[in-house]
Amino acid sequence: MVKDAMHEAEDRMKGAVRALEEHLATVRTGRASPTLVEKLMVMYYDAPTPLMQLATISAPEPRLLTIKPFDAATIKTIEKAIQASDLGLNPSNDGKLIRLAIPPLTEERRKELIKVVHHRLEDARVAVRNVRRDVHNDLRDFEKEKLISEDELKHGESGLQKLTDKYVEQIEAMGKKKEEEIKQI
Repeated sequence: MVKDAMHEAEDRMKGAVRALEEHLATVRTGRASPTLVEKLMVMYYDAPTPLMQLATISAPEPRLLTIKPFDAATIKTIEKAIQASDLGLNPSNDGKLIRLAIPPLTEERRKELIKVVHHRLEDARVAVRNVRRDVHNDLRDFEKEKLISEDELKHGESGLQKLTDKYVEQIEAMGKKKEEEIKQI
């Protein structure tokens, strides 16, 4: 009973960390990375579609992304989606290929991005704590229904806290790493 609850907690906490990794990958640093735009939603036949399903995205240089659509007719739509996004990038196209020059970040923009990272880190910490709260409530319910003993409840609570601490530390480490990337000139 307790082991099942702990496995569920760990799976859900891993999911929160994975979601944070995906979010942090989309935060722009000074370097060009295909993950910056691959999840960008583009209207394709009246359906929002991730850019990575519509084009090949590559980073031939440290400060340049190239986007080659599979269907040349979508080039204008992709260009509009990039301009409408909060990336602050200006695409240029030659009819077959879109080039995104990644300008160096200004000090002001770096501070804004660090705030965004801190907000996303807090969201992830809250998600992990919510998992802890839910599983803790489940453990208490099990104990009330006499499915587990009081000792098992105490053991489960301490294990749950260790698990929570482990994932919060991972979140902190990811945040520090991303912050260093943003500060790097």
